[in-house]
Amino acid sequence: MTFKEKVNTLLQEALEERPSLFLIDLTITDAFKVIVTLDDDNGVVLQDCIDVSRAVESNLDREEQDFSLEVASVGVGSPLKLVRQYIKNIGRTLIVTTNTEKIEAELVDANEDFIILSWKAREPKKVGKGKETVQKEQQIPYTEIKEAVVTVTF
Repeated sequence: MTFKEKVNTLLQEALEERPSLFLIDLTITDAFKVIVTLDDDNGVVLQDCIDVSRAVESNLDREEQDFSLEVASVGVGSPLKLVRQYIKNIGRTLIVTTNTEKIEAELVDANEDFIILSWKAREPKKVGKGKETVQKEQQIPYTEIKEAVVTVTF
């Protein structure tokens, strides 16, 4: 079993013990720096990172292969990568970039195939002068999304 396969197996075992925790990314550099990025349906806490780090590190032999290990939660401004992340963020505001446009809107629904965004826009009145506020909603397939980031509001 290669080093990468061993790390991946240990990581999957650690995540099976915590069903709400899921893997976003696993990177192993040529210098054997292992970088694990996690997310959780309820938000990652420091103890989650510590537990996963210990589960992986304690089962690897540094005499066999010297390595460094970094376990972290996904960052606030990180793009969403998995359908599970979209579902977790229903009700929050996203900035979604597609091939043709950039939309800042509330994520109102997400499934395995697409997301639905809702927002208010000012458009010219159909009759008369001036503008009116209209409610818009758009369904966007994942295949059309180049990047989606949760906006942070204070």
